[in-house]
Amino acid sequence: QDHLVQSGGGSAQVGGSLRLSCASSRSTPYGFSMGWFRQAPGKEREVLAAIDNDGDTLYANSAKGRFTISKDSAANTVYLQMDKLTFEDSGMYYCTDGVVAGSLVAGPFANWGQGTQVTVSS
Repeated sequence: QDHLVQSGGGSAQVGGSLRLSCASSRSTPYGFSMGWFRQAPGKEREVLAAIDNDGDTLYANSAKGRFTISKDSAANTVYLQMDKLTFEDSGMYYCTDGVVAGSLVAGPFANWGQGTQVTVSS
């Protein structure tokens, strides 16, 4: 049974905002962080941001200054607030609880959410 359930996303205009949510049915495993990745058509999945159990965050350059990762520990839910959206932000967004803590790298056995489509248009 999937334990990472995503919601949010959809369509937005350039310069607009969207918020993604990822609810987990379990606590983040020790030594790992929750994170958000994105995969555009024809491209590899790329990391955007991660947040560890202490609330410390890391961002990829593509997300810095525009995206904010946060979490509600009591609800085991992580969020991705996306502002100032551009066409290049379109793609499938995935959450995971398998980012190696202190890094932006997903471990080989990372679990993933079901994916959420984000489409940015003019």
